[in-house]
Amino acid sequence: MKNKTILFLSNGHGEDTCNGEIIKQLESLDSTVKIAAVPIVGEGQVYRRLGVPILTPTQTLPSGGFLYMNPFVFLKDITSGLIGLLCKQLQIIRKEVKNYDLVMVTGDIVVAAIAYLTQKPYIIFLSAYSSYYEGKLNLGLILPYLLNHKRCLAVFTRDQFTAEDLQKQGIKKAQFVGTPMMDNLTPTKVNLNLDSGFPRVAILPGSRLPEALNNLKLLLKLVELIDNKNLQKIQFRVAAVPGLMVELDELALSLGWQHQTGILISKTGLKVMCYCDSFADILNEADLVLGMAGTANEQAVGLGKPVITIPGNGPAFTYRFAEAQLRLLGASIQLIGTKPADDSILDKAAETVIQTLQNSDYLKSCLKNGEERMGKPGGSLKMAQFIRNRVS
Repeated sequence: MKNKTILFLSNGHGEDTCNGEIIKQLESLDSTVKIAAVPIVGEGQVYRRLGVPILTPTQTLPSGGFLYMNPFVFLKDITSGLIGLLCKQLQIIRKEVKNYDLVMVTGDIVVAAIAYLTQKPYIIFLSAYSSYYEGKLNLGLILPYLLNHKRCLAVFTRDQFTAEDLQKQGIKKAQFVGTPMMDNLTPTKVNLNLDSGFPRVAILPGSRLPEALNNLKLLLKLVELIDNKNLQKIQFRVAAVPGLMVELDELALSLGWQHQTGILISKTGLKVMCYCDSFADILNEADLVLGMAGTANEQAVGLGKPVITIPGNGPAFTYRFAEAQLRLLGASIQLIGTKPADDSILDKAAETVIQTLQNSDYLKSCLKNGEERMGKPGGSLKMAQFIRNRVS
């Protein structure tokens, strides 16, 4: 009997991560299933770490994705080979898809359209859309057709509010079972050298270089202000990607700090410890998050953490992106400033951090808001079960 085969498509790092969680659950349910992937955006490192074959060429483009881009960044994508890359990917997908029984896509209209063009049955996790942004999701002219097509077996949404909205708009296949991005947050028991008697603040500068480096520089300036204003000791831990760890010497030098094996030391002696591959541990231990990230901020909110954020210089984490994220994630997010953070914005953010850590009622409300906006863990298993039932 022929093994069942599934092709996963995604268009962004967060989308790759969600598909990765679904793949892990699917393989635990059925070790005989054959899986391959096409990351439309980026290098697909999540798939590579899981040993999932990638069928097409990959490339990191300036925008890092298709959403929240300005025309100048989009032009950089074009000049960096976006059109040629996409054409090659579509050609290979068209050739290879005959070997697959089902297409699972996570993302937006781009991957939904590609799934439709394969002529295969497809399942969509509509991760890039939420009715929380505007109160009602504007699907446009094409997306309703893709979602209601007979070959579309299910439309999974990123929150219950969106599922209910789509149901009202006639997308009867829409359902919310949880979001896979909440399923990879189990602590690994890394020793973070924390003192239980003092507040703990996680620093999330993002994963995409060089932007993450610029974000971390801003956040460390904010940390200096917090330390100067606050009499109580606060413990800061940075969740850094490997590429960021190798830049810490240069970063420390630019700020007048010191760097000693992952420990950044401020001019006043404050130690900010940086860890690689310890994201879940840092996030679970945090009382508050300083975040300039996409998926990571969402995960923090889902765990009930208050997040204070400031606009960066982009190209990804700009005021436009941060303001949309505020609408998506609700009261758990406090966005300070409407332009790239300057000294005035940093000073206000520092005051907000100190006030927030002292507001026990607000901290408790973030737990309720997080579950409402992100749902409980287990979404990847439920999606994997649905996929397995459709190919068994």
